[in-house]
Amino acid sequence: MASNSEYVRLVNVTKRFGDVTAVDNLSYNIGKGECFSMLGPSGCGKTTTLRMVAGFEDLSEGEVWVGDNLLSSPKKNHYLPPEKRNFGMVFQAFAVWPHLSVYENVAFPLRIRNIDAGEIDRRTTDALRATNLLKVKDESPDFLSGGGKQRVALARALAINPDVMLLDEPLSSLDPHLREEMRFEIKDLQQKYGFSIIYVTHDQSEAMALSDRILVMKLGVVQQIDTPLNIYNHPANKFVFSFIGLSNFLQVGNDNGNAAIAGGSVIPKHWAIPDTLKGEGTLSLASRPSEIDFVSADEPEAIKGVVTRKAYLGEIIDYQLKMGDQLMRIQKGRRDPGPEVGDTAAVKLLRPFWYREND
Repeated sequence: MASNSEYVRLVNVTKRFGDVTAVDNLSYNIGKGECFSMLGPSGCGKTTTLRMVAGFEDLSEGEVWVGDNLLSSPKKNHYLPPEKRNFGMVFQAFAVWPHLSVYENVAFPLRIRNIDAGEIDRRTTDALRATNLLKVKDESPDFLSGGGKQRVALARALAINPDVMLLDEPLSSLDPHLREEMRFEIKDLQQKYGFSIIYVTHDQSEAMALSDRILVMKLGVVQQIDTPLNIYNHPANKFVFSFIGLSNFLQVGNDNGNAAIAGGSVIPKHWAIPDTLKGEGTLSLASRPSEIDFVSADEPEAIKGVVTRKAYLGEIIDYQLKMGDQLMRIQKGRRDPGPEVGDTAAVKLLRPFWYREND
């Protein structure tokens, strides 16, 4: 019997389109009530994976389970159609019907399941109440904002009492303020109803805000599965570092531990290059813009550059430093003292990361 920590299971799932492998030997477990995000650039295989879970795509290999129920297995010649998987689905396109009222949009999936009329009304009303749509239940969705239409799609998915909610870029067509508002509403609904979520996005801030765990994908291959905090603080490789949060990468020449930024400062001797990389002639020095301090010129851990940009971003000041022929971003609070454009500035990297240049 599957445990609650292994509620949704993908086992060695592979999907090929001709000679192209879109998803390669993917395995992971999702707990009951967990929000699990698949994050990566366009074309990395995350939506294809979600469609295989939903039953819209056949698997080339592997198995998909929910609890003790096998949903898909080419080897066992088993396939459960989407309408029998009890999944709620919300996509980037709102997919609401303007000729039906908000109420009927939400009730429609229940009607085609031949559910009792009283139960349809109870579930529909509950879903509308949960998504703050009761006041507009008799209106056409055409009169609602983008956020309102997305709430209709969420309510329709909630009404079927889903085991799992599948969300594919559901907020990408909304403006930034609505996106932020809706991501917290989705989290609140999950905590209220207790369903599992598989959330597909290329927006790392969405994934970080919503997820209990995140899977980072590249070209159909898993790069890391971990909590948002661990992925940010302990990225598995250069790709994960670059994809989660803002990042700087400086090319560094390395001669038996004597390292210097290409065209710029010598790296302080006590900056420890990992033993596994000491034989590399060219390295990539990575840092987060928020994890860099301005320091005095005589600071032993300092590297130097010239300030070429100073931009005010509300509570943050975004600096750009030129080091030789390379650029570095630094972000500090607007109340923190900092240099002006044209100044030579010394900076200290609070958490430098080292990677092979071509990783």
